[in-house]
Amino acid sequence: MMNQIREYLKRPLIVGILGLVVGLIIGLPLLGWLVWPVQWYNASPVNLHQGYQDIWLQMAIVSYEKTGDAPTAKVEYESLGDAAPDVLARIKANPGGLDPNLINQFQSAVSATGPVVPVTAAPGVTPTATAAKPGRFNATTLLIGLCVVMAVAVIAIVIYFVLQNRRRMGAGEPGPLATSAEGEAPTEWTNYPPAGEQAPMAQFMASYKAGDDLFDDSFSIDSPSGEFLGECGVGISETIGVGVPKKVTAFEVWLFDKNDIQTVTKVLMSAHAYNDPAIRQKLEAKGEPFQANSGGQTVLETATLRLVARVVDMAYGQGALPESSYFDSLVLELAIWQKQ
Repeated sequence: MMNQIREYLKRPLIVGILGLVVGLIIGLPLLGWLVWPVQWYNASPVNLHQGYQDIWLQMAIVSYEKTGDAPTAKVEYESLGDAAPDVLARIKANPGGLDPNLINQFQSAVSATGPVVPVTAAPGVTPTATAAKPGRFNATTLLIGLCVVMAVAVIAIVIYFVLQNRRRMGAGEPGPLATSAEGEAPTEWTNYPPAGEQAPMAQFMASYKAGDDLFDDSFSIDSPSGEFLGECGVGISETIGVGVPKKVTAFEVWLFDKNDIQTVTKVLMSAHAYNDPAIRQKLEAKGEPFQANSGGQTVLETATLRLVARVVDMAYGQGALPESSYFDSLVLELAIWQKQ
């Protein structure tokens, strides 16, 4: 199960989608609560907190005392909705600086039957109940912004995936020559197969140079008809020493078969790592070890695929670390056959 998860995470499209989902999960609260919080103003009295509803009705009573406008008083009272009787009861119980007789007069005015004609009070005299309106950055703006971000992310993922696919396709078409490293002589593809065997379905060339600390080459394996069969690749498995760039002492060569339940892995090790019992024991948990030698090769097999990994060219780094302990360069050829 862990191997399958690991192989899925090596696919750019899956990693991109996963990153998008995680980004949305983290980003939505940040955008909605911190960056673009919804701000409300001119809220209706019925939407106010209980304390502000009390203040609203107290202002309405004071306004009624000054204007004697019963219809407007009734409109302001009824704007509190079902909470109006409770608000008035609280004010009667705790009138503050209001005259109790004035409160009773206001209650009689707002309790009177008959049609009520809303009256717009003069500015500064009586409060006005208006519909609640969102602030500058409302939910719609937030939704549009998220859609734009998602669209850009999806487009970027698609472009990246297409470029990766083209790179892999280019790598999967073996030409007459392949450069092993800058300034070095070109390397020829292995001339497979011996008499009586079929030619490899695909050949790939993975090239590492010291300083490429993120080295992790992977290639898609497709049938001649274009059917996806699996993936293979090589990446950094273990380093030695400290500092940058990393001193790579072992690589993982892996083969994933869509028709198999597990991914086969072997560990290509430097001479020092291969002969060091502690390092070798540690790396054996990742896969069968084999020592890197120029021209040397190993075989990985799954249910329907067979991979031959051949060391085309290699060089060890020179420094304070033990001799032949880390790679300065490595060119590895991966040849794939489909089992009959």
